[in-house]
Amino acid sequence: MNEPPSPDRPNVLWVTFEDTSPRFGCYGDPVARTPHADRLASEGCRYPNAFSVAGVCAPSRHAVITGMYPTSTGAQHMRATHTNAHTPSLPTPYEAVPPHYARLLPEYLRAAGYYCTNAAKTDYQFACPVTAWDELSDAAHWRNRPDPAQPFFAVFNLNATHESGMWDDEARAWKDKPGHGPLETDPAAVEVPPYLPDTEATRAAIARQYDNVAHNDALLGRYLEQLEADGLAESTIVMVWSDHGEGLPRRKRWPYDGGIHVPLIVRAPGRLAPGSVDERLVSMIDLPPTVLSLAGAGVPGHMQGTPFLGPDAGERDHVFASRDRYDETYDMMRAVRDRRYKYIRNFDPTRPYIGWLPFRDNHPVMRELWRLHAAEALSPEQARLFGPRPAEELYDLASDPHELTNLAADPGHAETRKRLSRALDAWRRESGDLGDLDEAEMVRRWYLVGRGEQPVTGSPVPVAYGAEAYGREPAEGGGTYRGPLLVQLHCATQGAAIVWTTEPGDDARWSFYTGPIRLSEKGRHLLRAKAQRVGYKPSEERGAVFVVA
Repeated sequence: MNEPPSPDRPNVLWVTFEDTSPRFGCYGDPVARTPHADRLASEGCRYPNAFSVAGVCAPSRHAVITGMYPTSTGAQHMRATHTNAHTPSLPTPYEAVPPHYARLLPEYLRAAGYYCTNAAKTDYQFACPVTAWDELSDAAHWRNRPDPAQPFFAVFNLNATHESGMWDDEARAWKDKPGHGPLETDPAAVEVPPYLPDTEATRAAIARQYDNVAHNDALLGRYLEQLEADGLAESTIVMVWSDHGEGLPRRKRWPYDGGIHVPLIVRAPGRLAPGSVDERLVSMIDLPPTVLSLAGAGVPGHMQGTPFLGPDAGERDHVFASRDRYDETYDMMRAVRDRRYKYIRNFDPTRPYIGWLPFRDNHPVMRELWRLHAAEALSPEQARLFGPRPAEELYDLASDPHELTNLAADPGHAETRKRLSRALDAWRRESGDLGDLDEAEMVRRWYLVGRGEQPVTGSPVPVAYGAEAYGREPAEGGGTYRGPLLVQLHCATQGAAIVWTTEPGDDARWSFYTGPIRLSEKGRHLLRAKAQRVGYKPSEERGAVFVVA
């Protein structure tokens, strides 16, 4: 029997707004219509200095689910499955293979007795292993857990704010997406950043993003109401966050604040003062160790984030971000930020900022940039994306929040540049940045065990222990034993996790394997098991029938 939720084992609810900068009323945005997020902030804590590890979804989500930087595990290229007939030299598709000891956040929580659900996005740079979630579907919900006393970790991903939600009707039709309704946000009321052209199309796209944020906020309100209806509001920690900044040019895909500055709101009854603001730096890589610390599950030593809540909470001096291959175009940028300054290193300053990226070019604002650039009608700030880049960039974010004035060559900021450059070098060494390694060589190293093919996880084998069983040989097909009987599951693939069930059929509930399975009742027991290492193909399912006499 699972223990009921308690201060030491709280429920955790994640609600993620895709591709969202802090366009919330509680962040001081006068145009925003976000009553539910604002109410949540009034009941909990707002973190104004929260940042993603990359300005694009898959590398960022990899960090959030593994607690490791994508540059440390080889998941930094967006995305590992991307293909284009015009770029056959890309070593894709493949799946990133983290270290064998790395588990996903829900695997640790399942092992600690939590019921884990995801509705339903993954995008981790590897296929979601069968061992990760109790439920992974659009219908996944904490209400589906078999024991209402079991603590849960539930994730809901709200995608209306995805970059494509700002596309105009022409681009949406090209991607076979439904058309838009009329705008509710007045385009004349929005603020256009100086690095984007102030045109009708730009204002319409930004207004559409406000509408999409409002749509997601209404969904957030629905989940908060369901918590209240279930009597779970006081025993559930709610976290609202985004995987990266919104999908405007020079925001999404870039390590500028427009691409990595994200909202983070946490309501934790009894732990956080209502209406509080925490100015500490927070990275999205801090989410997994924070949840594990709050759940009392322990934080594995390989996780690279810093918990910002719970008994293991600490404080960080810097946040780090990266940019590598995004779809068709290779690049390599690394960034470090403290509370005031941002330092960016461009590893190949001969490249222009903008490369060929067809998906991004669907955006109406990107088309505006290209149109006006061809007409030589862009301002210097707007034209910068099409020009050469410096080897280093340094920005004073207090006086220059749009990161337009590069101070890297300013003698008055030489010490700041050196300090942040050294911090970036130290992080690259300590985290084992794989950006220096050719992507194709990285994939060859992973797949060498499969002789050029993606390796396959070995099938788990059952081993019986009891009055008449001593584990000398696997009980591969099962057998008849005098009870009580313990069955151990073994998988020879390093780093593999196992799930098992005694239920037949496709709708069986699978448990995360943490130790021998006790078969005490007399009669016939069907035991099914399967295994998977992250980045490997899943094993074949293994079934065995044990008769306890």
